Amino acid sequence: MSDGARDPLDNAPGTPSTPAVIDAPDDRALEAWIADRRWYASKGSVPRLRTISTEDGTRLVLDEAPAAPAAPVLYQSPVTGGPEGTITDATTDTAWIAELASRIDADPDSLRPIGQVTAARVLTGEQSNTSVICDTASGERVIIKVFRVLHHGDNPDVTTQLALSAAGSSRVPQVYGALRGSWPDAGRPDGTATGHLAFAQEFLPGLEDAWRVALDDARGRNPFGDRAEQLGAALAEVHRTLATALPTVPADPDRRDTAVATMHERLDTAAREVPAVAEHAAAIRAVYARAATVPWPELQRIHGDLHLGQVLAAPGSRGWVFLDFEGEPLRPLAERSVPDVTLRDVAGMLRSFDYVAGALAHDPEPVDAGEWAADARSRFLAGYEHGTGADLTAHRELLDAFELDKAVYEVVYESRNRPDWVGIPLAAVTRLVARSGS
Repeated sequence: MSDGARDPLDNAPGTPSTPAVIDAPDDRALEAWIADRRWYASKGSVPRLRTISTEDGTRLVLDEAPAAPAAPVLYQSPVTGGPEGTITDATTDTAWIAELASRIDADPDSLRPIGQVTAARVLTGEQSNTSVICDTASGERVIIKVFRVLHHGDNPDVTTQLALSAAGSSRVPQVYGALRGSWPDAGRPDGTATGHLAFAQEFLPGLEDAWRVALDDARGRNPFGDRAEQLGAALAEVHRTLATALPTVPADPDRRDTAVATMHERLDTAAREVPAVAEHAAAIRAVYARAATVPWPELQRIHGDLHLGQVLAAPGSRGWVFLDFEGEPLRPLAERSVPDVTLRDVAGMLRSFDYVAGALAHDPEPVDAGEWAADARSRFLAGYEHGTGADLTAHRELLDAFELDKAVYEVVYESRNRPDWVGIPLAAVTRLVARSGS
């Protein structure tokens, strides 16, 4: 049971420690509490929990009854019980967080010590994990992310940013370290799963993300070209560093065929759900077919889900800083660490510029930002080309395929969640198939 629907003891990290689990509630008492957490993944279902580990103060609980078609899910849920059945999340306890920080410092992969935590507060608003902002005795501020839904295997956000920080890159928040753990998993050959429990990095308060910066510039009709070019150069720098810090592999026929097959699968879904996509299906498939026959660059670790909201505008010479290297959320964790084509990240950012223009068209006082977006796309590509030394025109068919694939994915998302916005990716589909056919 180590693939697909399994007894997901293959969904959790190990454990931070605290002495405060003596009066921990039993599984039945915990069920109502966990169902109300923002990070509970199976909204609308009634959890049926089974504790599989309480080692070192971290409670790992398996939800055996998530909403179909989801497999059982393993959560990291350190809690303490109180009077009259109250339950307290241990991540709100500074002493528990201080102990977690010390365990991160002791992990062999940690890069620099967090040191003594003097104060801590939970960052509100997160949906899937819990992040805690820590003041330290050194005066530095650190953000520790506690992973809630646990998986066997390396978390790509952790390993990618660790590699970038270890290589001296300033294009990600400086990493302190991470905590790995292990837990029982009867579905694995050796009966044990391992993975990341927590991750600590530099806290960068008060910075605007590139989406907000771009939106404000476009709304005010201010050129974004210079910033877009710098963003392209910054992404090129990240890709260059990752290519030296982590393994690369040739794009052999099997890997190319797998990537293109995934594009066709997404298109199948979109054509079933959105008639306007079905009208272009043959032309889209022709773009994918050409992409399968042209040369591909070597595959390497990439961001995997890049858009303007994943980039911060840092002051001074530091410039753009990239966040959240977890990859596409709907892909299985194991697939998110697989080497991929850097052009996927480039395509994601191109789509994001289009979304700025599309968002402004939905403003109470609509703004026509079509020319703004076209200039931003062009300057971004120029910056990326300059940073990599590559000629992107030599990869036009491949870049078109990745941008189309992203737009097709967006069409499905928007049709399900924001029907009024589906015109944004549909316009891109129409434009890309027309250009590719010319």
